[in-house]
Amino acid sequence: MKFLSEYRNPELVKFYLQEIEKAVTQPWNIMEICGGQTHSLVKNGLLELLPKNIRMIHGPGCPVCVTPVSLIDKAVSLMEKGVVLCSFGDMVRVPGSRKSLLQAKAEGGDLRILYSPLEAVKIAEQNPDREVVFFAVGFETTAPSNALSVVHAQKLGLKNFSILVSHVLVPPAMEAILDDEFCSIHAFLGAGHVCTIMGLSEYYPIAEKYKIPVVVAGFEPADLLRAIYHAVLQLENGEYRVENCYERLVKEEGNIPAKKVVDELFEVGDQEWRGMGKIPHSGLVMKPEYQEFDASRKFDITSDNQTVKTECMAGEILRGQKKPFDCPQFGKMCNPAHPLGAPMVSSEGACAAYYHYSR
Repeated sequence: MKFLSEYRNPELVKFYLQEIEKAVTQPWNIMEICGGQTHSLVKNGLLELLPKNIRMIHGPGCPVCVTPVSLIDKAVSLMEKGVVLCSFGDMVRVPGSRKSLLQAKAEGGDLRILYSPLEAVKIAEQNPDREVVFFAVGFETTAPSNALSVVHAQKLGLKNFSILVSHVLVPPAMEAILDDEFCSIHAFLGAGHVCTIMGLSEYYPIAEKYKIPVVVAGFEPADLLRAIYHAVLQLENGEYRVENCYERLVKEEGNIPAKKVVDELFEVGDQEWRGMGKIPHSGLVMKPEYQEFDASRKFDITSDNQTVKTECMAGEILRGQKKPFDCPQFGKMCNPAHPLGAPMVSSEGACAAYYHYSR
């Protein structure tokens, strides 16, 4: 399959591993932002194949994992009020302070698992007597499709459709991690699919301010190793710049039509991140002129402001301070069938990746 199988080529993987081995002379800590990249690193055994001097640190780039407990509580409250709640499947088992969406469904709530927010618009159109809410979660990648669902609902004149927004932005999270006094990161691997939408411009100030390389990477083994190699070259040479190693999809300007529809509906605001607290200017909120489609404004819903079980180390794992194996509950009290925290639920969560591929 073009643009897939060639980036899983064992000989190409071997080549980049050899080049990294030749280039590295001292220990370097590199954080991959995206949970999909974490999944690929673990699944393909790359963490064991890399030189000992290269330590990969897993970042908070799993949208399900960083969705705050308060938003899950609000979604549960909507279901308890009789609202039809639509969501992607990886959200339904994430623990809230009282219960998950799946538990709320088991108690009689109306939960629909969908593949696209446009399906939720169709459900609202077919059920004019029911309120339909789509749980709009994700990074810059899913924001355009969620924005388009509102545009479509507005064109159809639907009054019973809205979205519960939990959109987070990658660059402010990177800065929050770098500002942490315990940060030990020397370079970042940028999330390729995020940059497909946003382009590269927002990374330049970060590389310059913190004197740190930012190398945009794809998701296949050769993609990741090539990006790690280029990050190592910069580090060894004392350089720090933004470098695009995912050229087949990422363009300097990003996806202009996608950014345009996002800018039309959303504006930047402060955002709560699970395990990381509130990060200024790190989320997207709906503009006031679209408030009729904003479930947080449309419905009288509040959060209990409670936290999930303290046995979970999700916050430290999401900040890259701990690895899943460091958690005493990993694979014991916490497993995919009975998760204590979001990183064990999502397919992009570090704990789930380690559980399935690295035990």
